Amino acid sequence: MAAKRGATGRRLELGIQLRQLRENCPPIEEGRARGMTRRAAVRGLKALSEPSLARIENGELNFRRNPSDLRTLLKRYSVTDESLIEQLVELNREGVNDEWLTQYRSFMPTGMPHYVGLEAEARAISAYHPTVVYGLLQTEAYARALFEVQRPVEDTTAEFIKRNVELRMERKRRVMEREDPVRTHVILGEAALRIPVGDDDVMREQYLEIIKLAREDHVSIQVLPFKRGYRSSNDFTILDLGGELPARVQTDNAWGAVSTSDKPREVDRFTRRFAAMVGVALGLEDTINFLEELARR
Repeated sequence: MAAKRGATGRRLELGIQLRQLRENCPPIEEGRARGMTRRAAVRGLKALSEPSLARIENGELNFRRNPSDLRTLLKRYSVTDESLIEQLVELNREGVNDEWLTQYRSFMPTGMPHYVGLEAEARAISAYHPTVVYGLLQTEAYARALFEVQRPVEDTTAEFIKRNVELRMERKRRVMEREDPVRTHVILGEAALRIPVGDDDVMREQYLEIIKLAREDHVSIQVLPFKRGYRSSNDFTILDLGGELPARVQTDNAWGAVSTSDKPREVDRFTRRFAAMVGVALGLEDTINFLEELARR
């Protein structure tokens, strides 16, 4: 049985339905195409701006502060089906922020809270990390050492590092230890395993942790060696949210902000890229042997 949607999933479902209703509502003027722009939709609504509606349609926000605006929009979209209206009102009511994320929001980069909420609800995750061990595979010591390396550049405090490590471990727990296991497939570039983070003990513990996770039935981990068409492109993650919600691809930009897209063309492009790497990366047993050799050094 699929897990019940969390707050992020409910906001995303609400946003998708609202966007579809807006884009397919009857034209305002005779002779015009169907649909309504966001600007027209929010006209006259003091508490709802065009950018806010865009974020609602993307599942990042809901009508928490002004729930009456939801009914106003539905009326503008010519929605008269009371059962649909009540369904959307209920989705909005249940789409409040995930409580466990609230304590971390103040230091998370732009887009990260939304992504983390989606990550915890994914049915399957496919990720490629060429130069750093993927976050959901990291040990606490590796994560701390990684943030310490970045500290002089980012000018962060010890408290900032502590909270980020806590968040990373909580994200790992919510995905890797869920009752309904998330099918997780990770491809690590060889550089991600050879670039030292922390001392030898930190790296050895990290290798053993990846080996342990690789032996889980719902986890697949592959190493992409330098000699097998190694790609040094940026990391990316594909989230399969189940058939009723569109898949999303996540990438980071140069400023550390997190962006996601559910555009089929972009998701398909990254899916093809991932599939191509699967074909040339080491298989499960060869990956474990590779990691065991590194751990013995």
